[in-house]
Amino acid sequence: MRRVHILCEGQSEETVVREVIEPYLCSSDVYLTWSIFTTKRPAGGPSFRGGVSTWAKLATEIRLLLADSSITVLTTMLDYYGLPSDVPGMATRPSGSPYNRVTHVERAIADTIDRPRFLPHLVLHKLEAWVLLGHEALGELTGDDALAQAVQAIVAQAQGAELVNDGASTAPSKRLLRLYPRYRKTSDGPLVIAEIGINTIRSACPHADAWLSAVNAALTNER
Repeated sequence: MRRVHILCEGQSEETVVREVIEPYLCSSDVYLTWSIFTTKRPAGGPSFRGGVSTWAKLATEIRLLLADSSITVLTTMLDYYGLPSDVPGMATRPSGSPYNRVTHVERAIADTIDRPRFLPHLVLHKLEAWVLLGHEALGELTGDDALAQAVQAIVAQAQGAELVNDGASTAPSKRLLRLYPRYRKTSDGPLVIAEIGINTIRSACPHADAWLSAVNAALTNER
């Protein structure tokens, strides 16, 4: 059996991995496990989970997971938006398309960890980019056709859900909250993503598609 483990940024990512990614990747000889990034491990108390604050903490978590030899491929579901500035590659990002910039950071992370079983992945720009794809599902969930039309217009204007940018007030999650203040990140988002399905995401999000192709290729190489 080959095992894929996904290190998730928070509860929303964990739910999407469990409800959407796991059924897609699992097969007769592949199974999926996941965990939420641990931000703090206090002595004698419970750990705090969710959100990436520093590269040192993230690198420690990655290396702890890689110590588990039963993991065939270790990958991540972390937001590119809001990634700490000390993460490898962030300070040397090239100009140009968001695809080039996020790939540069992922490559720098991989080079720094330098373990063949590790495949870093950053969601461009946030997980809510995938939610923006599901404008019809979002409209049905909220009973708001105007919201569905507004979300569809955002994606069309950006020329792709992954290209909805990472500004402090214009990132995908910020736009959703402005249009629908009752948006619940940990429940509404995963519901919409589950409704549209992974094939829709792959066809509309080149970076997500490349990630899943890389995971499948890594698993094939380990046969």
